[in-house]
Amino acid sequence: MVDILGTLQREMDGLSRSEQRIANIVFDDRQFAVNGSIIELAARAEVSPPTVTRFCRRLGCQSFSEFKVRLAQSAFIGQRYEEPHSNATNAKEVVETILTRAQSALHGLNDSLDLVAIEAAANAIVNAKMTYAFGSGGNSSFFAGEVQNRLFRLGLRISSTNDHLIQLMTASTMSQEDVVVGLSLSGRNRELARALETAKGYGATIITISKANSLVEEISDTNIAIDLQEGVDVLRPSSVRFAYMAAVDILAHLVAIKRKDLAIEPLRRIKRQLVTFRDGDDSQPLGD
Repeated sequence: MVDILGTLQREMDGLSRSEQRIANIVFDDRQFAVNGSIIELAARAEVSPPTVTRFCRRLGCQSFSEFKVRLAQSAFIGQRYEEPHSNATNAKEVVETILTRAQSALHGLNDSLDLVAIEAAANAIVNAKMTYAFGSGGNSSFFAGEVQNRLFRLGLRISSTNDHLIQLMTASTMSQEDVVVGLSLSGRNRELARALETAKGYGATIITISKANSLVEEISDTNIAIDLQEGVDVLRPSSVRFAYMAAVDILAHLVAIKRKDLAIEPLRRIKRQLVTFRDGDDSQPLGD
């Protein structure tokens, strides 16, 4: 559904004077616009009720009642974005805020991480013939790619994608020998859930890193739950993503330990190529 406030801002220059008076009331006193009657709004804007009705239809609403419902929804959802609050006002405070929130996220993960789930997920990946990482959106797409980045160097067969259609088609080709790692910060990604459900239907083991008691978690065989509060500062980048990154690293490290004898040779080969063609010494991280 289109945001009614965004539509109104976009249409402002094309409104008649009467309609602009209605729009100004909507922006200046949203509480009145949501709770008042069409007669009250018309009287305050000094227009007729039919003018208010035409105004609503111009914004894609079939009636004044629909307009009020959509306005209330927009006002509720966007309230903290209209007057964004941030405790940080300069570079020093921004540095302190970002680092403190990152530390809080990592401490929160440490306090809440399900070690049994991590162990089960690592065992499933170690024993899989093929592992797939599915994620979409800015953060989850990155994490899916990072799962691939962490695991391929251990000699594991791993592929990642953030395309929902590719996820769904890939899921349709899976078997009991496959594992899917699904990543979702919200846990509400329906397209991801559909792909995971399809993969599970064909016998694949489903590992998720997501919120507990979520749509995505319900489909998983093993969920590494991350339930941390993000805070109210809409200007600050997500701090919970540090916890997700740490969870991926923890899982990858445990997988590496479990298949140490098989992982050493591909790691050595990678390092040899990097030293030979790029670094000239062994002091740099392995391919990072």
